[in-house]
Amino acid sequence: MAEYSVLLIALVFFLAVHGVNGDSPYRFFTWKITYGDIYPLGVKQQGILINGQFPGPQIDAVTNDNLIISVYNYLREPFLISWNGLQQRRNSWQDGVYGTNCPIPPGKNFTYVLQAKDQIGSYFYFPSFLFHKAAGAFGGIRIWSRPRIPVPFPPPAGDFTVLAGRLVQDKSLYVSWTLAATFLPLTGLLINGRGWNGYTFTVDPGRTYRFRISNVGIATSINFRIQGHKMKLVEVEGSHTLQNTYSALDIHLGQTYSVLVTADQAPQDYYIVVSSRFTTPVLTTTAILHYSNSRGGLSGPVPVGPTTEIAWSLNQARSIRWNLTASGPRPNPQGSYHYGMIKTSRTITLANSAPIINGKQRFLECSLSEACPPVPTWKNAYLQTSVMSANFREFVEIVFQNWEDTVQSYHIDGYSFFVVGMDGGQWTPASRTRYNLRDTVARCTVQVYPRAWTAIYMALDNVGMWNIRSENWARQYLGQQFYLRVYSPANSWRDELPIPKNALLCGRARGRHTRPL
Repeated sequence: MAEYSVLLIALVFFLAVHGVNGDSPYRFFTWKITYGDIYPLGVKQQGILINGQFPGPQIDAVTNDNLIISVYNYLREPFLISWNGLQQRRNSWQDGVYGTNCPIPPGKNFTYVLQAKDQIGSYFYFPSFLFHKAAGAFGGIRIWSRPRIPVPFPPPAGDFTVLAGRLVQDKSLYVSWTLAATFLPLTGLLINGRGWNGYTFTVDPGRTYRFRISNVGIATSINFRIQGHKMKLVEVEGSHTLQNTYSALDIHLGQTYSVLVTADQAPQDYYIVVSSRFTTPVLTTTAILHYSNSRGGLSGPVPVGPTTEIAWSLNQARSIRWNLTASGPRPNPQGSYHYGMIKTSRTITLANSAPIINGKQRFLECSLSEACPPVPTWKNAYLQTSVMSANFREFVEIVFQNWEDTVQSYHIDGYSFFVVGMDGGQWTPASRTRYNLRDTVARCTVQVYPRAWTAIYMALDNVGMWNIRSENWARQYLGQQFYLRVYSPANSWRDELPIPKNALLCGRARGRHTRPL
């Protein structure tokens, strides 16, 4: 008990020094990371578990809650967890990506000190080091609105997390650091860690339920649908949306959607279907929507998804709009932030490429305005840690240009951004005439269709070093990522917190001391 008292006193001192909001509640988690047997497709494989669970435990929090997560690494290799969409205000030291954080060595631990500052919505966490994401250790994050903040739909009868995606099926499910330029076979889709009809969601007839659906896979976009039921979209990565109704939803790598589903059909079981998009062959898996008074099991064929046509997916993406009258984490309406009336100070055009460097396949993300040739030949590509500088409180336009024949998906840590436009072909300044400057959704992950572009507006209101990456994990692992360093001249803890005293040091920082208190 004395040991725990000392640790608690040290933790309280640490929190006081590092400026975590003391007026908001604290939630404490202890996670033990271990290897374990899992049966995702009915065959025993080795996965990575959190507290013996695959997927990992759910994180539930309320806006502005402080999350103290102690992670103990019992693996035989380093391990690191990141928070997909959980923004760390002024605090990239807790971001959990290799570059701002060092991985936890085997047999060691690290305590993350996070805050759900001014956030609501649906997100997930995942292992960000090496290829551990293919082996488990991911889970859902739900950030609830504060009690007095209105939500633009009645409280649902239940709230389900759906973690779906395409993972590696291999004798050893996780992939070690020896991966070079080889792509492993990607076979099988999972829903909450299970294969075909392996997971059941139970509902009562006539009641409405919320499903928070995340694409936690490593390779492909997915389509989500429920046999015989409609889905009302209500939230995307922290933004309340116009409540459009869909029979099927495309969810790209790293993205999360919240839908309301009413159990208004005959009392029986129905297929919940996830299928891969834009792949040959199309992979499919199912879960079960079970009515509590069901008088029959599953019947009929598995519902077929949309065609591989890009136009269908593009039009659906454009239909997702911000609910301008809904409150966000604060009482003021989402539409009170008039992003379309702010003049951008800079345009950053980013293009992806797939060069061969030193005889090995690599993937790059490059700024046409700063570091790459104007024509995407990529003959002089080389390996180097890429950092782009930007100024605090700038309002920038970023254009993702995709020259390849596959869908790309990008995530920006520490930020939400407005997806103002997307279309086929090459972006030009004239493309701005087609931007949505009124009610596009704000989110943290966005897709770019083949040989197409996507443009976003983003307020650089979060000082720190933030990762911009491909959500295709082979591409990210082999170089398609960089860091955005947002500077503030004030050098104040009000803008950016100092490196924490418990920071793990590695690489060129190994053996140095963190900043004194």
